[in-house]
Parts: sequence; structure tokens; C-alpha cells
Amino acid sequence: MIVIGILGDIGSGKSYVAKSFGCPVFNADFEVSKLYKKEKKIFIKLKKVLPKYFHSFPIIKTEVSKAILANKSNLNKIVKIVHIEVRKKMNKFLNKNKNKKIVILDVPLLLENNLNNKKDILVFIQSVFIQSKKIDILKRLKKRDNFNQKLFNKFKKIQLPLNYKKKKSHFIIKNNFTRKSVNKDIKTILKKIL
Repeated sequence: MIVIGILGDIGSGKSYVAKSFGCPVFNADFEVSKLYKKEKKIFIKLKKVLPKYFHSFPIIKTEVSKAILANKSNLNKIVKIVHIEVRKKMNKFLNKNKNKKIVILDVPLLLENNLNNKKDILVFIQSVFIQSKKIDILKRLKKRDNFNQKLFNKFKKIQLPLNYKKKKSHFIIKNNFTRKSVNKDIKTILKKIL
């Protein structure tokens, strides 16, 4: 099984590209959302370490946001609890799909949390907007219902530099947010790794 890890900036189109490969995708953001809605043990652990912010189950994302924005250390406390469960879910996903040719890991902090193996293929998604104007990526993000500038800044601070991620990558997809362009790059990558 070939594991492809998708890297890139917030809002660069990582999830879109991951789905476009047409292979099983582990989407960490989706899994975190499910944990907040369905895993009472996550709520209990979060309530224990941050009782001021977590009041009822299922966990409401605004409670998570308030906790993160209130104190620098709260983000680390949340990540420690949630990360363990996400890693378990990812390992289940990899085990379930071990007979597939390729699987995709769409995990925003893949390198930061050492979730990749040396033999994994890393693909960096470079938004064409990033090359021209950083503001364009923010315009795209601000259209999201749940966008919060302060949260965005906090998450940017815990990410490794984009240049580092780009250097670590085996391939770069320049995402101009058109299906044709992305699919062309994906075909090229698949030809080289299969």
C-alpha cells in the first residue's frame, strides 16, 4: 500500500485535492468533527482539563474556539486529548485499507505530529493564489461559515513553515482550483509512483 500525505497551507485546497485522487481518504478534520459529536469520552476528558469551556455533549465547536482563544496553553491541552484519538482512527483506517494500492492522508498537522512514515509520498498543495497574493487565500477562507481570523492566526503559529513542507515533499500540485489542472497533476504523480 502506498500512503500519500497531503501537505499545504490552510485554505490551499488540500481536501479537494485529496478527494480528487479517487482513493480512500483519511480526513482528520472530519474525524475531529465526528469525535466532538459522537465520542462522549472526548467531552469528559476535555471537561476535566478545561471545565470552564466545555459544558455539554455533543461538543459545540464554538466552545472549542473560545477555549483556544482564551489561553495559549488550552490549544495544547485540546490537541493532546484529540490527537490520540485521531491517531487511533487513522491507524484503523490504514489497517482497513491495507489491501488498497493507494490511500490518502488529509491531515493538517501531518508533519508537525510525526504522523507520516519515511516511505510515505508527500504531496504539497500550493495555491496559485499564494504565489500572487496572500490576501486572496484569506478572502476564500472568510467565505467559510466558521472562519475566525484569530483562530486562523493561532493555527498558523503551530504549523511548520510552508517552505519546509514544500522541501520535504516529493511532488507539488499547483492548485488553481480547476478540476482539469488538479487532475492533470494527479495523473502525473500516479504514473510516477505506480
